[in-house]
This record gives sequence, structure tokens and C-alpha cells, in this order.
Amino acid sequence: MQQPGPQDIRRHRLRAQRLWDHPADDAEAALRWLLAFQSQEYAYARWSLAQRTGGQARDYAADVDAAIAAGTILRTHILRPTWHFVHRGDLRWLMLLCAPRLKAGNKGRDRQLGLDTATVARSNDVLAAAVADGRHRSRDELASKLTEAGLLEDDGVKLNGAPLRGQRLGHLVFHAEMDRILVSGTPRSADSGAVQQTYAAFDERVPPLSADFGRDAALARLTARYFASRGPASVKDCSDWSKLPQADIRRGLEAGGQEGLELAQADGVDLWFSPAAGSNGGTATAEDESPRADLIQCYDEYVMGYSKTRGYLGGPAPAALSSTVPQHVLLLDGKMAGNWKHVLKPGSAELRLKPLRAFSAAERQSVDGAVERYAAFLRRPVTLELA
Repeated sequence: MQQPGPQDIRRHRLRAQRLWDHPADDAEAALRWLLAFQSQEYAYARWSLAQRTGGQARDYAADVDAAIAAGTILRTHILRPTWHFVHRGDLRWLMLLCAPRLKAGNKGRDRQLGLDTATVARSNDVLAAAVADGRHRSRDELASKLTEAGLLEDDGVKLNGAPLRGQRLGHLVFHAEMDRILVSGTPRSADSGAVQQTYAAFDERVPPLSADFGRDAALARLTARYFASRGPASVKDCSDWSKLPQADIRRGLEAGGQEGLELAQADGVDLWFSPAAGSNGGTATAEDESPRADLIQCYDEYVMGYSKTRGYLGGPAPAALSSTVPQHVLLLDGKMAGNWKHVLKPGSAELRLKPLRAFSAAERQSVDGAVERYAAFLRRPVTLELA
């Protein structure tokens, strides 16, 4: 792959990301391979892991839910930062790389919210006590503890049109995550049926590192796993994904992170990739049959794993939050061909799809097959509604 074309790059990425050809054994294995996975849209993020698994775990939401409940899969703020799924075996060393930068980048916002070092330290003590001895607390329960300690007044003051209390709470919890006090606990079902995030003690859910290693070793680990699971990709892609400087990414490659990787060039951009991760073994597979349709969420790593080279996707994603277009993405042969969302109803669901172009009969048949996979994940019948 010295000078790959757009379709070569798309196919390699789809295989490397386990969407095609190489499904993981289960959700845990899928996440370990991908290292970190944006989980801002919780319900759809579960699908992103489930659709990368094979065997009995294929498209099975309960497999993902069990790993989250057990703490094998954790949901916390890391990298850019936003919500991410991270395997418990990877979170501690990722925090060593990311937490100092994330806390430093938050100083201006802390001043705006009136949060100084002493306040954060007191809050950390209160939150640590709240989740001690295996207790898992909801956000509201943590807020009550902070209110009792005089750290979270309910005075009705607003900042930028939103209650100041809620903004302060979010940032105090964020600091506790960065300081390795809190991490996600076992989710609860709210009265509405929605899944409610809880928090637990970081040290009770995240194992210690098996060996000490320095920053260079951590950078080498991050770069090796990013480019193996998402290549072909550029240094800029990895930098924007991890929010580490490009110099750190190059340092990680030089420190050993390029083992098993090769370098190609497309459109004048150097792209690192793993030949093994993107190979189909030289045999024809179902994924090689065209057309192939895939429903992915808008924050899937096939979208968010890239910045400089995201254009190979073939369309703008994710859609702006203010857009009336459904945010999620339909792929045909790895290229964006529409937007979709689900609408859940009692015992059933609608999948509303807005195509970017007309579909051939073969493409429509493939789309119907992708909808059937999503119905298997939701464990309820799904009807397709074309806009």
C-alpha cells in the first residue's frame, strides 16, 4: 500500500476497526483493541461495540451491558475530553498521559465558576468519602453530599443562561475523575427507563499498573495501538484524537510505537498503518461483496478517529447538534450515504433514514440487512422510514 486510493483506505480502516472481517470475541476485546471509544451518546455507543463482535456476542447489547456493570468497561472523561469507554486495564496509564493537560486546560473555566485549589481539594475529600467501601453513587447523590458540605449552594444563580450549581457540580466531578478519585460505577435504571450513570471509587474499579513505565513508554503504547486499530492515519489524526501534541505522537513512534506498522502516502500525506490489521487474509469474505451497508453512530471511531483525513468518509459527520438532519451515519462500501436515528416505542422502534442519494435495488437490500442487524441489537422489531 505505497500509494493507496480512497477505497483502499476505507476498506483497510473498516477491517482494522473490526467493522469488517475481523470481529472481536466480545465487547471487552473490541474495546481493548480500540483503546478508547467516544461514548457521549450512551445508547448508540453500546451499539458501536456490539457491532464489532462476533459469535454469540454479535450485536448483543446485554454483552456490552454486563461488561459495563462489572467495571470491565468504564465510562469516564479522557482524551479530548468527553465521555469515553475505556477498558479498566488501560485507564490508569491513559490518565498519566492525559490528566495533567486536561486539568491545566480547565483553569480558565475553574476561575469562571469560582473553583480554586482549596475548593477542589475539599470536594475531592467529600466525594471520596461518598463512594468509599464499595458504594456507587448517582450524580444527584454526589450533589447532595457536596451541598451538605457547603460546597454546592442551591441559590438559583445562573451563568451564561444555565444554573451555576449544575455547572459547578459537573466540574467538581470532572476534577475528581482527573485526580483518580471517581470513575464510573454500575449503571442504574431510572424511573423513566433511561440508564443512569453512577460513580465509584477509582482505586476499587481500576487495577494498579503491572509495572512502572515512563512517559515515552506510554506514548509508544498509545501510538502503536491507535495506528494499528485506525490506520491508515496521519500523525495529525492521532494528535487530534488524543489531544496530545504532534511532537508527542512522533516521539511515541520513535520510542517503539511504530513496531508492526508501515508508512504509505496518499494525497501528499504520510499515513501509518498495520498491514496485518487491515488484511482479509487473501480470501473473499462477505464484506468484500458490494454493496455493503453499515449503520454507525455519529461518534463512531470510523468518524472520530480522524481529523485531517476524515474526508475519506465521503460526507460531513458528525452533523451539528443544531442540525435537523439525523446525526448518525449510513455507510455504503465504507462511504457515507445517509443519516439516521432511532425512535424507540413500547416494544418496537423506527429507524428514520435520510439518504444522500437514491439507492439501487442491491443497495436497498443491503440497507435492509443492516437494519435487521440493528433490530437484533435492540431486541425489538424495527421498521425503516425513508425521509
